[in-house]
Amino acid sequence: MTSKVCDAILSDDEDDELVMDEEEEEKPSTSEKKKGKKEEKDSEDDEVDDEEEGDVDDEEEEEESDDEGQEGDEFKTNDPQPFQISEDNMTTRKFSELGVSSWITQQLQTMHIKTATPVQAACIPRILDGSDILGCARTGTGKTLAFAIPILQKLSIDPYGIYALILTPTRELAFQIADQFTAVGKPITLKCSVIVGGRSLIHQARELSERPHIVVATPGRLADLIESDPEVIAKVFKKIQFFVLDEADRMLEGQYNDQLKPIFQSIPEKRQTLLLSATITQNINTLHKVSTRKPYFFEDKGKDDETTVDRLEQKFVVCPVAVKDAYLVYVVKNYSEKNPKSSVMIFAQTCRECQALAYMFEGLGFRVGSLHSQIPQKQRLAALSAFRSKTLQVIICTDVASRGLDIPHVDLVVNHNVPQCPKTYIHRVGRSARAGRFGSALSFVTQYDVELLQAVEKTIGKKLDELKVSAKHVTKYVTQVLVAKKEAELKLENQKFGERKEINRRKEMLMKGMSEEDVDRHLDEMKNRRVTSSKRKLEKIRGQLDRRRNENERNQKKGAAKKPKIEA
Repeated sequence: MTSKVCDAILSDDEDDELVMDEEEEEKPSTSEKKKGKKEEKDSEDDEVDDEEEGDVDDEEEEEESDDEGQEGDEFKTNDPQPFQISEDNMTTRKFSELGVSSWITQQLQTMHIKTATPVQAACIPRILDGSDILGCARTGTGKTLAFAIPILQKLSIDPYGIYALILTPTRELAFQIADQFTAVGKPITLKCSVIVGGRSLIHQARELSERPHIVVATPGRLADLIESDPEVIAKVFKKIQFFVLDEADRMLEGQYNDQLKPIFQSIPEKRQTLLLSATITQNINTLHKVSTRKPYFFEDKGKDDETTVDRLEQKFVVCPVAVKDAYLVYVVKNYSEKNPKSSVMIFAQTCRECQALAYMFEGLGFRVGSLHSQIPQKQRLAALSAFRSKTLQVIICTDVASRGLDIPHVDLVVNHNVPQCPKTYIHRVGRSARAGRFGSALSFVTQYDVELLQAVEKTIGKKLDELKVSAKHVTKYVTQVLVAKKEAELKLENQKFGERKEINRRKEMLMKGMSEEDVDRHLDEMKNRRVTSSKRKLEKIRGQLDRRRNENERNQKKGAAKKPKIEA
């Protein structure tokens, strides 16, 4: 059994209010609170990390689409029920019983994989028989191997040219899928190529020209390659036998249409199409249209896709927005001290917030890494690897890490913010309590998040318990957390973090008719105001910290002077 959150964190039932100096917190008026809430939401919408929505380009970010279930005209169909429903009683089975070749079963055993999961048991025989597949199963149930094993088995018969194209929403998922293909395909000397943003287009075009067996790509980068030389790339893919969409529900929501259109035009109609997803889209016909024939449909009915697993303990902490980070540090510190071998994943709303929190935790002495779309690819992979190996105890990430990534042991998931969409909450907390293990999830709720929390509870069908954290325990962390946070913000300014957003703002001003000179002056003034304000606040907080230290030292000296002497 996992250690419960409430057992791992020092807490009591006291209803203390956190008292702060006026210099530490400026209390907004009611109208300012409403305005602040709106500005906070607008800022989040502007900066939200959207790379999970498609690796559009390594030089430019696109705004995240919040339209769940949005469809594109390219893939609509009126066929009311165009698939088979699996009625089999799918339990775990040996791979040899599914028609898997002995060389693959032996390789799987070296990887300590001995039996097939339900989605693997259902899909592998059908794929080997030549059927298209639409498989829906929760994250962590082995969907990648469900298509990798039969593809590799068929490839081994005639290993020539590009045999399979796999599309996935994020770079991390692309590398993860490629790693699994490479591991299982080791006996046949598999050649696998990963086509994602952040790498040279010329180098990737050269990779494709060498005809690797498997290509794993994000749609944005592959579309860029196709559009750069459509005739050549079309020839590269004209003989593929398998086309796979991983996280298919997200890929076909609509915002990918411009990227998917040239890809579909470059692959042959005569192919096996495999669609894998963690959730069922509201209009399943959109997924069916991608298949060139009637697909076999499998749904893991173990749990509804809008619920969370029973082994996951879910709680929330109520805290004032001004000192939320102090509460966060207190909770994570106490949990980590009580569970020194545990791993903690913290989700933030935006890239900037994610990086600021990472610098803040680093300044407070934590072993921490960060994961978001503005980090170079090598650093992202290094952070993931360090977290998996538990070299890092804490990783702070955006929703780029909320789906699909295989991180076996996440003991505690923390929501720094309650997400706007309840499904995002489900995917976030789904990083913990995977593969039959126990886990915990904790969400920080401010005065602005009550309705969002209620929406989450309605969606998952259960009320979350409140974890009461005494303000007395948090008070001693407030000042040092504020100092660390301000230092983190200054570090971001010095690194010119978010420079791409500033470039886009500059373009927008120029399009509105402002002269280049006026635009430069305006942006410089904004930057100088931010830096000056941050420095002023930082110096003020440091002064408060010094005064408190001096006062504590004086009190200790007075206490020592008054101590009565013991006479012989």
